Amino acid sequence: MANPTSRITSILTDPLTLAIGASIALLLIGELVSPGFAQGQQIVRLLTVAAILGIVAAGQNLVILGGREGIDLSVGAMISLGAVLAGNMMNGQNEMIPLAILVAAGVPFLIGLINGLGVTFVRIPPLVMTLGMTAVIQGGLVVYSQGVPSGQAAPMLSAFINRPFLFGIPGILFVWVLIAIAMWFLLRRTAFGYAVYAMGSNERAATLNGIPVRFVRVMIFGLSGLFAGLAGLCVIGYTGSSFISVGDQYVLPTVIAVVIGGTSLAGGIGGYWGTMAGAVALTILQSVLITLNMDVWMRQVIFGLTLLALMLLYGRQKQLRV
Repeated sequence: MANPTSRITSILTDPLTLAIGASIALLLIGELVSPGFAQGQQIVRLLTVAAILGIVAAGQNLVILGGREGIDLSVGAMISLGAVLAGNMMNGQNEMIPLAILVAAGVPFLIGLINGLGVTFVRIPPLVMTLGMTAVIQGGLVVYSQGVPSGQAAPMLSAFINRPFLFGIPGILFVWVLIAIAMWFLLRRTAFGYAVYAMGSNERAATLNGIPVRFVRVMIFGLSGLFAGLAGLCVIGYTGSSFISVGDQYVLPTVIAVVIGGTSLAGGIGGYWGTMAGAVALTILQSVLITLNMDVWMRQVIFGLTLLALMLLYGRQKQLRV
């Protein structure tokens, strides 16, 4: 039977607990800086923004869990691609929403599969493969859109993202919860999830145990593209319009959200509940910095320092990762 003191210590040092605690602390700081920051409607708005980051971070979470220094730097370009394609597909028409969802998710999914094939069969490092794909997508978007904002969100999509849908809560938050449940089921209740953890812990051992490592690795990059494309759809629903670099701001935050949630960058350890909490904490931090009128470059510096601090903390305290 576990020592009660050890159990309490384990709970208090769990990354999920720490991320939730950080979110509460940041809300209190925000309330002190700007009264009204922690009011109900403001929290709903923060969660709406966090949901977009959380959706794209789901794919990043899978890639990182899969190990072999896995990281997907093309998620920002995938978001932009999904937003531009969906915007041009809808162009303000509600009846085009189903087709826009299909295109915004399907095209990035296929491009993600190409990322996976390059990493798995050509043995290109994930960082190099996805960075190269980012340049390809951005170049393609310039040609496709002529470098100017184009497309428009359908009114029904914008309302679903921004306005109360049920119990005063926007629809995107219900979608995020459904994605979280699907991620939990995928990772904890399916052979695919078992394979992701196994190859993230030891790819050679996973191969010797008959796990189809190559197939799984290709699929997790495909799913990363799919989630990024869906996030792009949410972005255009949130903002109303799109441009070719709208997703660039999400690349570093997706990695930080995953790390805040306790997923090891070495792979094999972690889960999506922590990533959700990390996305919320990071969104509140960003909102507090904006409230303090901090410049964009300074926010990027703070995000980078946050990632370095987390790496140092989790690297020194392995108990935070198990």
